[in-house]
Formats: sequence, structure tokens, C-alpha cells
Amino acid sequence: MIDTTRGSKSLHVPEMMDAWVIRENRHGSPLNALRKETIRVPAIGPTEVLLSVMAAGVNFNGVWACRGYPVPLSGLKTGYDFHIPGSDAAGIILQVGSGVERWTPGDEVIVTCNVSCHQCPACDGPSSLACEHQRIWGFETNWGSFAPIAKVQVQQLLPKPPRLSWEEAGSYGLCLFTAYRMLVTQGGLRAGENVLLWGAGGGLGVFAIQLCLLFGAHPICVVSSIEKANLCRRLGAELIIDRQRFDLTQQVGIREFGRELRHLTGGEDPDIVFEHVGQATFPTSVYVCKRFGRIVICGATTGYDLTFDVRHLWMRQKSIIGSHIANLYEADQANRLVIEGKIQPVLTHTLAFNQVPEAQALQEDRYHLGKIAVLIGAPESGMGRQI
Repeated sequence: MIDTTRGSKSLHVPEMMDAWVIRENRHGSPLNALRKETIRVPAIGPTEVLLSVMAAGVNFNGVWACRGYPVPLSGLKTGYDFHIPGSDAAGIILQVGSGVERWTPGDEVIVTCNVSCHQCPACDGPSSLACEHQRIWGFETNWGSFAPIAKVQVQQLLPKPPRLSWEEAGSYGLCLFTAYRMLVTQGGLRAGENVLLWGAGGGLGVFAIQLCLLFGAHPICVVSSIEKANLCRRLGAELIIDRQRFDLTQQVGIREFGRELRHLTGGEDPDIVFEHVGQATFPTSVYVCKRFGRIVICGATTGYDLTFDVRHLWMRQKSIIGSHIANLYEADQANRLVIEGKIQPVLTHTLAFNQVPEAQALQEDRYHLGKIAVLIGAPESGMGRQI
């Protein structure tokens, strides 16, 4: 039991903890790569915080961390020979550094995974994402959320929505904040636009649907199962494409997909294509995007070596826009939408702390709907709601 008495710089912090750890000599599938080990609780600097993790979200970057691909553990250059993954968390602040003034031990928070150096000119510029040392917490750093205690930078903290349980609050950060930056900041989403959403029933897609509807745009949801199609409809989407009907490795399949898309929209091509699948879908994205449209990409879960017919890009003057997580301002704006009840977490699986490898393997299979969470310090589901 954590004593949440306020007024000090620190609550009780143990010396050691059991954490789920990846080491380079066992890179591979999550079931093999992740092992529970006893690790010393890290010390913090002046602008850092120790967080008692109540629940953690599961993301595809944890699969990459387990595989050691595309970033091996030795490539992180952190000085540690182990990696605790997990890039989403909700919990209670245990300890704050000497330079932290905004937060107090006992505060309930969620975490955004953007890490910066606080020292380069870009960190004081228009976006910390331009930082020379920008990294993703829990993927490119060692101290992620699959442990009872996590070390985070103070600018990673946001208030936990009081109406959410620990597992709901811990599940959405990375995906919602990424989707927000992709659509709102980078994509310039406007009311009335058509937006093609790959993987619409997955972790990113369920938030992209809600953002499109909130901004008055029309989501066109690409899914791979009836269950995912039904989830998209429950979220308010009306236009659904079954990806499995089309062979997107062949030009004829890409053209058939384009015809089906235009049939749904009344002859309109998408103004924005929401890309994160990569190799398996990118040629189709470039082909179907509207003249002067925007293809916004934040990742490549099927492979990042992309090929496509560039004539469709330059002759129709389309744009390819890269996007990566979100800065603190964008994350805060998106989190306010959750606090106000305008965006809902879509949590379909909650597993126990001892099931972290199974949770990460479930993410790897891509058959799940919405988001997956793991209870870390919370003893059971449904705890943490204040209103």
C-alpha cells in the first residue's frame, strides 16, 4: 500500500523492484525476450520523477524492443545492459527531483513518452521534438513502465482523468497523442475532409476515428475482420473497407481498392491518408490519395523499406509528411479531450503484471481490438476512478 500523504519531496521508495526486462542476448519474441528480474530502483536528477506505476499500456514498439529491431539494445547507448520496456503509464508520483515545482508526491498522473535533453536550443524552441537527443521513453530509454516504479522526466507528466480507472488511463497516451499530432498538427485536419484510416480497429485507429468525427471529418476505416468493422461502427464511423478483399501486392488489387473507396465516398479520394502500416500499404496510400492530398506516416509495422510509383506523387502534387509522437502542448490538448469526455479510451484487454510477455505477444499478433493494458501496481481492474 502506498502512502499518498503530500507535502514532502518523496514518499517511501524501496531499494529494489521486480521488473520485466529485455537483454540483448535473448532478443526475439516477447515470450522469450521478456524475463522478470530484480532491479535496483534508479536514482533521479533535479528534473526527474519516480512514478509508482498502477497500470501500463502495451504498444507495438515493445515488440520492436523485444526483437532488438530496428534499434538493438546496444544501439541505445544509455550505459545500461538491460531494457525495461513500456511507453504508456498511469500512476502516483513517489518522488520528485529538487528542481520540480509543478508536481507533488501523491499526484495522480499519466505519462507521455517524448523525452528530450532540456539543454539544446531546440528544447526552448517551437517544439521539443526537434531536440537533438529526442527519444521515445520505454523504447529508446531503459526505464519504461513494465515495472512497479518508473523514472520519467517532469515534462512527460499530465494529469490523470479522474473518471478513468488506472488501466483505462494507462492505455491511451502514446496512440492518442500520436494520432492527434498526425491529424491535427501535421495533417491540418479540416471539417468535411475524407480521411483514410489504415488499421482503424487498432490502437491508433480507434483514436483517429474519434478525432475525425470530433473535427467534422469523414473517417474511411480499413479493417481486417468483422469484429474490427463493428468496433469502428460503434465509435460512429460509417464507411468501412475490408482490406482482406484486395491483394495490395498487385497493381490490379490496388486499383480495385481505389474503386471501392470512391464508391463509398461518392467519387471522392481521401484528403488525408493516415499511415502507420508501411510496406504492405504505402503503395496504395500514394495511389489513392487526392490531388494535393496529404499522406501522414508515423511508423511502419510491416516494414519500413517502402516502394511506390512516384508518378502518382509528383504528377498529382501529393505530400508525404512524417510525424512522430507529440510535443507536450499537443499531448496536453489531446488529454484535455479525454478529461472532458470528448475522446474515450478503447480498452479491450487487461492483463495482470505476471502476464506482461503474453500482453506484448498479443500486440504482436495484431488480432486484438483497440488497446491492451497491464495492471502493474493496481491489484484489480476498475480501481482509480475518482468521479
